[in-house]
Amino acid sequence: MTSPAQPPAPSPVLMAEMTWPEYAAALERNPVVFLPTGALEQHGPHLPMGVDHMLPLAIAEEIARDIGGVVAAPVCYGYKSMTRSAGGPFFPGSTGLDAATLSGIVRDIIRELVRHGVRRICVLDGNYENLWFLNEGIDLAMRDAAGKDLRVMCLQHWDFLTEDTLAQVFPEGYPGIELEHAAVLETSLMMHFYPHLVRTDLIPDNKAAYAPPYDAWPPHRDWVAPEGNLVSAAGASPAKGALMAEQYRRDIGAAVRGEFGLGA
Repeated sequence: MTSPAQPPAPSPVLMAEMTWPEYAAALERNPVVFLPTGALEQHGPHLPMGVDHMLPLAIAEEIARDIGGVVAAPVCYGYKSMTRSAGGPFFPGSTGLDAATLSGIVRDIIRELVRHGVRRICVLDGNYENLWFLNEGIDLAMRDAAGKDLRVMCLQHWDFLTEDTLAQVFPEGYPGIELEHAAVLETSLMMHFYPHLVRTDLIPDNKAAYAPPYDAWPPHRDWVAPEGNLVSAAGASPAKGALMAEQYRRDIGAAVRGEFGLGA
């Protein structure tokens, strides 16, 4: 008679999988606490809608393991899906927050982390539209934490991709992150971190829909490709995802170490 399979061991870095005594013990080391942020929105016919918070969570977990950090539960909702950079409101599932709501959530989470005793925080984002509203939430939290010796850094992962890496991932030229929604960059990273969630048989090879260099309300449906991704995702591969993931682990990790004065 075979014994039942044992459940996987809890992660030593994911706050949501820790008991409160385990979390309290981790905080005694004064760790960097990562706050992954993203969105819940359409990512074409081949990717799950959680891409924008799933990727920062995976990246943060790798780095936290390297530096002895802790990863807080991710903020799964982000700023509203915009037509020219994420497809907008034309797809069921895209679920956006108002700017003030997102800033308030980030402010509240940071304030709670500070109450726990956290003093070093890295907000690691995966949704293009979020940045300024995250900055606002962080700024307000810093006011709340005056005198607490709190330090916070905020980054979006694609900003760490070097020209050499981009040339390997995009041999025909990098279209820019504002057009890379659900395309080669995100699809490759998902193939690396979450291969079981990528519908490889549905990866689209569509032409980019034309959008002029301005926004309009009500938004125009013909500015977005029917598939939802803004440019072709056909060039994605697990190898490209692994290449980018390794650079993130190395270079984002180095930035966190440098910002918070951690040893190599």
